[in-house]
Amino acid sequence: MEVITYKCPNCGGDLTFDPASGKYKCEYCLSSFTQEEAEKANPKAAEALNGEDDAAGAQEASDAQKESSTEETKGETEQGEAVVYICPNCGAEIVTDATTAATYCFYCHNPVVLSGRLSGEYMPDFVLPFKISKEQAIEKFLSFARKKRFIPKDFFEKNQVQKMTGVYFPYWIYGGDFETDYMARGRKVRVWQTGDVEYKETSIYDVRREGEVRVDGLSRNALNKADRDLIECVQPYRLEEMQPFSMGYLSGFQAEKRDIEQAQIAPELKKELETMARGAMRNEANEYLSLEQEKMKISPKREDWRYVLFPVWTLTYPGKDGKVYYYAMNGQTGTINGDFPFERKKALLTSVVSALFVLIFMLVGGYFS
Repeated sequence: MEVITYKCPNCGGDLTFDPASGKYKCEYCLSSFTQEEAEKANPKAAEALNGEDDAAGAQEASDAQKESSTEETKGETEQGEAVVYICPNCGAEIVTDATTAATYCFYCHNPVVLSGRLSGEYMPDFVLPFKISKEQAIEKFLSFARKKRFIPKDFFEKNQVQKMTGVYFPYWIYGGDFETDYMARGRKVRVWQTGDVEYKETSIYDVRREGEVRVDGLSRNALNKADRDLIECVQPYRLEEMQPFSMGYLSGFQAEKRDIEQAQIAPELKKELETMARGAMRNEANEYLSLEQEKMKISPKREDWRYVLFPVWTLTYPGKDGKVYYYAMNGQTGTINGDFPFERKKALLTSVVSALFVLIFMLVGGYFS
């Protein structure tokens, strides 16, 4: 499997994707390049994207659990679930999880893309590029956190918030056009009064509604090791901004390869589809007081599965209570999710000071009265 780095054609420095400009930026000579210019200057990345590394990706998919003696010649060895690569910039070992597709060298901080992880059947169809830079993400996060009360002081220290990392998470998106056939028992009630007598008439109807439903954008995280609730809660994303996948978007960020397939999440997404379609058919039969004994048949005219990488800024904080706090921020919209630490001593001190202030106020008020 090939380890790809994007290099500046002017000075040879590392190129990373810049969310603010949507271009590829060199931190050394400050040059910037479009996607086409960056790929032209780094032809190996384009070759990997065009499928020349498919064989490596397919081999990894089928032999992920085999011994790695034959892989050492490719610069990769496996140690249990960890995978070791050789950094093409400094020669140091890069240790990754089996699903990591883009990362940094710990020693020279060179951004690398592990091309075989996202080739062949594992190549994403689309990517949602980061729109929020690291600096903007930190500013937004600190602004949000400062609104919380009794957070430990070290939570805001520079070396803590600088740990924020941009990660592309794999997602499946499901949608399509579907024919629906809805049947139920509908109930209507008519009430009237004649003299002092009130009458109530209940009528039962066989209800049937047929129609077409178009659904797009039902999504699920496709990575087992992710904190699914945490990552899911930063949705929604603006899917209309998706771009055809290019390796270059990963440069300067971390990225994960999916380890959950369509078949595993299809029942869950189709159940969600049925719930949405049932709601739409109920709205078409809103003249009834109630609908019972519902039956629903959905026939797909067109189904669409897309494998997409979504941008997420992540941060961890090791609390003094022994708990590790996790945070996620939507890399496109800035939506934040996570639990914040609570410093009990600070809260107790505030309560004591407030109580003393109230006591003094009451004593002074009583004295002058």
